[in-house]
This record gives sequence, structure tokens and C-alpha cells, in this order.
Amino acid sequence: MLKFLARRLVNYLILVFIATSLAYILASMTFHPENRYLGRNPPIPASTIEQTLKERNAAPDTPVLVRYGHWLNGVAHGDFGKVIQGEEPVSSELKRRIGVSLRLLFFGTVLGAVFGVLIGVVGAVRQRKPVDVVGTVGSYILLATPTVVIIIVVQTIFVWINRHSGNAGLFPQTGEYTSNLHGLAFWLDRGRRLVAPTIVLTLLGASFYSRYQRSAMLDVLGSDFLRTARAKGLTRQQALFKHGVRTALIPMMTFFAYSFGLLLTGATFTESLFGWNGMGKYLIESVQSRDTNAVAAVTCFTAVLVLLSGMLSDILYAALDPRVRSR
Repeated sequence: MLKFLARRLVNYLILVFIATSLAYILASMTFHPENRYLGRNPPIPASTIEQTLKERNAAPDTPVLVRYGHWLNGVAHGDFGKVIQGEEPVSSELKRRIGVSLRLLFFGTVLGAVFGVLIGVVGAVRQRKPVDVVGTVGSYILLATPTVVIIIVVQTIFVWINRHSGNAGLFPQTGEYTSNLHGLAFWLDRGRRLVAPTIVLTLLGASFYSRYQRSAMLDVLGSDFLRTARAKGLTRQQALFKHGVRTALIPMMTFFAYSFGLLLTGATFTESLFGWNGMGKYLIESVQSRDTNAVAAVTCFTAVLVLLSGMLSDILYAALDPRVRSR
């Protein structure tokens, strides 16, 4: 098993390097950050623009591969360069945004996976029964509805709840926290602000996971090993949960691990509409500001997340499937 995981780790590290390098080179070739300083009134001296771009390793007269070499040397020492606007290092902004995204997405992602698996398992076991029909119809409705619409509907419901509760600030819909609060009130405020986006992410996650889990569970229900388990004296429930669910979870582990890794930079709509300045929103802002250093840093972070997700998937896969442990 250790050899299997070591081989996978080496493959993932190579992919992280390739993905990050391509992101930096493509962004350097595509972006033209010098255009941000043109057309100002009063005009910015050309020497100032040149000096600013050189400090950020973005001078257009420097070959892309030379810039890539400087950037790679900095990354090796933990320096992703400066943001295109201001003097703040990209790494500082990255750390702040990562924390925001993790706080926003963790609970919704985990709850979505748990409810999705439960709905899928129950739907497969109770196939074509009312509980399965309700779960299937609900999942398809959510999958067919644009994320923006789901967010607006949830926000509207909470606005109605706030209005009829007599407390307009019971469940705030924008921002991560209120800056003038302290102590217990501060943490309660943060918790209330998490409720609506967590519900959105739970609904979206559960709709996806339930379809995959139901399909995987249906494939398992007709397997010979379940009939063998029943023949050995296990009850139907014991055979299902001891052998069936465990086997059906194997493909779900890969799906869940990679979904969580990519969600941190993919929840752009959720972060934007709820006013959370996380990684997804940072990626969009970086592209709009033509910030090569920031785009490359976000890509590197995403690639590392995929690496960690892949390793987590492999470990869970090995834990659930004894055949992997015997390699």
C-alpha cells in the first residue's frame, strides 16, 4: 500500500508542477498589465510604469521564459511575488482568502456529502417507493436550476424569515462578519452569516452526491457477495450496511475528494452573492486585473488541493478495498 501511495504522490507532484507552470506562462503571454496604467489623468510617466512592472516581474520587454525562471526561483523560496496593485505579497492575500473559503465551504460540503450519500442509499434500497421518488425529483430539480437562482431563492426565504421574526439582522445575507462586534456576539454573528450559504452548498452537494450514490448502490444490490452474506446468516440490513454500502462508497470517495478540492476555487457565485472574499472571487478578480502572479498562485493552490484530494481518495480507497492494500 505504501508503494502504491508513493507512486501516486510522485505523479501528483509532477502534475502540480506542470499545471502551475502552464498557468504562469499562459497568463504571462495573454495578460498585458501595462494597459492598466495607460490613459490615466494625469498620465503616469513611462519610467514609473516600467519600474512598477519590473518589481512585479511583469515587464513586457522581458522574455516570458526569463520571467518564468525568476518566478519559479521565488516560488522555491515561498515567494509568489507582489500583487499587480499595491505592495502586498500574493502569499499574504492567498492565506487570507484560503481561510475565508474554508470557513464558508467546509460545513456545506461535508453536510452535502453526508445527506447525498444517505438519500442515495435510501433511494436505492427503497427503489420506486415514495421516498425514492421524492429524492429523485428533488435532486433533478436542484441539478436543473442554475446556482444563481438557488442562491437568490434561499436569500429571499431568509429575508422573509428576518422580516417576520422582527429582527432584520437575524440571518445576515452578505459579508463574513460585523467588524464592530466582540466576544460571544462576534462569533454568534459569524455563525448566523454561515447559515444561508451552508444551506445552499448542502442542497447543491446533496443533489449531486445522491445521484451517484444511488447508481452505485443499485449496482451493488444485485451482487453475488450480498447473496453470499445473506446465506451465511446475516440479515438484509446487516448485509447491506456491512458489505453493500461499503462497496458502493468506493467510487464515491474519489468523487467526493476531488469535488472538495476543486470547490474551494469554484464557488464563485456563492462567494460573490453572499459577499465572502474567498478564493473563487479572488481568481475572478485576478483575471480581471491581469495579475499573472495571483493567477499562478491560485492555480498552484488548486493543484495542491487536487494533489491532497487525490491522496485522500487513494487512502480512503485503500481503506475500503482490501485488494489495494495487498498490492
